[in-house]
Amino acid sequence: QVQLVESGGGLVQTGGSLRLSCAASGMFFSINVMGWYCQAPGKERELVASITRSGSTNYEDSVKGRFTISRDNVKNLLYLQMNSLKPEDTAVYYCNAEVLDGASGYYSGRKFNVWGQGTQVTVSS
Repeated sequence: QVQLVESGGGLVQTGGSLRLSCAASGMFFSINVMGWYCQAPGKERELVASITRSGSTNYEDSVKGRFTISRDNVKNLLYLQMNSLKPEDTAVYYCNAEVLDGASGYYSGRKFNVWGQGTQVTVSS
């Protein structure tokens, strides 16, 4: 079973910074795309940023220039550096990964998505 565990959320003032981390554990062949999603109260979950295994990134327009997504493929870690935070960034942030099923040296041919439990980010005005 594959698990994603986020950390790094908290309360910060407008203009402040936070760094979210997501650690993947369990047995799998590899991880393809990883991403950060956010869900504010009363709203649907939406993509914030994503990154492929080779390092290609994609950002939602409102975070471009403020957030940076990165990953460590050796340690199976995902990061989101959040700068110049605004009150509208307040949400629960979730880590997502497209996992290739299998084990070290063996790919079963199946893929599946895994979600973390989420970490709360609150930006005060």
